[in-house]
Amino acid sequence: MPASRSMKPFAVLGLALALGACSTADRLANVGRAPPLSAIEDPTALPGYKPVRMPMPDIEPAAFASNSLWRQGSRAFFKDQRAARIGDLVTVRVRVTDRAQFDNQTRRSRANGENLSADSMFGFETKLGQVFPEEVQADALVGIGSNSSSQGAGSTRRSEQLATNVAAVVTQVLPNGNMVIEGKQEIRVNFEVRELIVAGVVRPEDIEADNTIDSTKIAQARISYGGRGQITDVQQPRYGQQVMDILLPF
Repeated sequence: MPASRSMKPFAVLGLALALGACSTADRLANVGRAPPLSAIEDPTALPGYKPVRMPMPDIEPAAFASNSLWRQGSRAFFKDQRAARIGDLVTVRVRVTDRAQFDNQTRRSRANGENLSADSMFGFETKLGQVFPEEVQADALVGIGSNSSSQGAGSTRRSEQLATNVAAVVTQVLPNGNMVIEGKQEIRVNFEVRELIVAGVVRPEDIEADNTIDSTKIAQARISYGGRGQITDVQQPRYGQQVMDILLPF
């Protein structure tokens, strides 16, 4: 085996240890301090940002009639201050109520029985003792019985609820007028940072007069709620345990 290939696993292991050491050093540097908040960033400038591409209807050009106040192709008669352009803000009312309950029951029972006897067999029933042991009786040659029963029951119950508001920014306006929004909110309470991320596609018609929209009206919705800090660190297993959970087949 070439030396370069034999040293490759050690290089990977060394890189992992170096990254782990950097992460550990950063955590040790923040001992006794509240976790820092992330800086406000442009969502479109983040490395993982990708513009949304979806099937679009034909563009309807706006036209003005000289004898009418109505503009053809307009969605509304009056102009308002609701979000409509890139950079505008819209308040998202996050209302997530997830409840699921499943009950499954299965029961099966089966009984079988078979009996074989030969009380009269052309007189040869008296000769059975010459072939079989003397204890054999002609009227009870073979008797087979079986009984099986199985029963199973399963139950799943889940209840989740999240209610909060977050302001999102319009990052893209699609050709049909729908808008791509993305919002991020961080709240720090007692050495714990709670993070809420909302993203998706909304219609201008679904935005209410107070410039708010319900999360149920967001298409391709991506809602993430989590945290980081001392409490989250205690709730999460150590890195070594997570690696062993992935690698061990049992």
